[in-house]
Amino acid sequence: MTSRGWGRAVQRRYLGLTATVAALGLSAVLSGCGLIDGGEAAGDVTLKLVAADYDLNGGDTTKQYWAGLAKAYEAAHPGVKIDVRVESWDDIDRKVAEMVAADDAPDIAQIGGYADYADAGELYSADELLSIPVQANFLAPLVDAGEMKRIQYGMPFVASTRLLFYNRTLFEKAGITRPPASWAELAADAEKLKDDDVPYPFALPLGPEEAQAESMMWMLSGGAGYTDLTDHYKIDSEQNVHTFEWLKENLVEKDLTGPIAPAKLNRKQAFAAFTRGEVGMLNGHPSLMQEAEKKGVKVGKVALPGIEGKSKASMGVADWIMGFKQNGHRKEIGSFLNFVFSDENVLKFAGDNDLLPVTVSASAAMQESPEHESLREFLKELPDSQLPPVGKTSWAKVSDSVKKNIGKAVAPGHTPSEVLGKIAQDASTAESAE
Repeated sequence: MTSRGWGRAVQRRYLGLTATVAALGLSAVLSGCGLIDGGEAAGDVTLKLVAADYDLNGGDTTKQYWAGLAKAYEAAHPGVKIDVRVESWDDIDRKVAEMVAADDAPDIAQIGGYADYADAGELYSADELLSIPVQANFLAPLVDAGEMKRIQYGMPFVASTRLLFYNRTLFEKAGITRPPASWAELAADAEKLKDDDVPYPFALPLGPEEAQAESMMWMLSGGAGYTDLTDHYKIDSEQNVHTFEWLKENLVEKDLTGPIAPAKLNRKQAFAAFTRGEVGMLNGHPSLMQEAEKKGVKVGKVALPGIEGKSKASMGVADWIMGFKQNGHRKEIGSFLNFVFSDENVLKFAGDNDLLPVTVSASAAMQESPEHESLREFLKELPDSQLPPVGKTSWAKVSDSVKKNIGKAVAPGHTPSEVLGKIAQDASTAESAE
């Protein structure tokens, strides 16, 4: 999957388009594409919405968000009710799948993936639901990732990027004056941290919890990724093999990755060690930044360096919202989703959860907000980021193979070419079955 990126001129064009639409008022946003005009609903309709719970502290902030959104929308649209059900991330994908299998699909689902439902013909496309200005306002890499066979079905709900985090206090103690700008500098900094008795100079979580994400970050910094320019898997590319050879020879075999072998180190363990002040460097996301700073860790963050300079792209991630065809509520779903993607609503949910907005206009607004200054480095990377190939129905199987096997690439008794070749075979088999 490749990122088309957006130049400044293109961003200005869409920002101007969005500003024009905003000036015309909400009714203009809700019109177009055959959607409901002026808040009028075609008869009484109840939309069933199933959404994921983002509250990390066991509270009800996600429920409150959707309840407030539903109330505001219903007040402006007599005859349409929004029935919201919030489920934990542990259960939501399974429960939506069960609902679809029982011919009781929700009208709208906000979950982790859309590809299987789109492939089965169960979803409306984005252009069947959204007004042209709203659809055009999504950031380009998120549009790419939401497409299957060049048609967008997955609409990004929130996004994030990953950056290289470093413990500023540990850096100062080890005599490191600036973050690494290349792989060689990263390895040299890890050596200095080890000499200063830092338990994890560089935490490299290639355990099964989220190895597919850590691997992609390194593949991108090495100049490649999971797929080639034709969107076919190329996991055992020369660049990817070189990347894991470098990790093995320059970090793992030099005991710079900590007391737990990368193949057994999971993300949660690495993140917890970072918040305890035991990690010099690792790849992290906004939620980790907030948690670490709450515990007194002084966090520095930069893009993960490439071989001889800045990586060609950072890894982006997104969660998705989609409209199901089963109940035939296309107009009502589209009207509500246009409301969901207003700048006010996008900014509130992203800001409340330390995540990134998915639209050009909301991203620009967050960049200018002093309240969200700590997210600016993440926002800077998002427009040119690359996401995993979530639009391929084979990705779930390929991701599973990566989780199970990629840690062996840097382990004793294995070679990166052997391990990546095995994963590539699994990917080829899965892709041929698409």
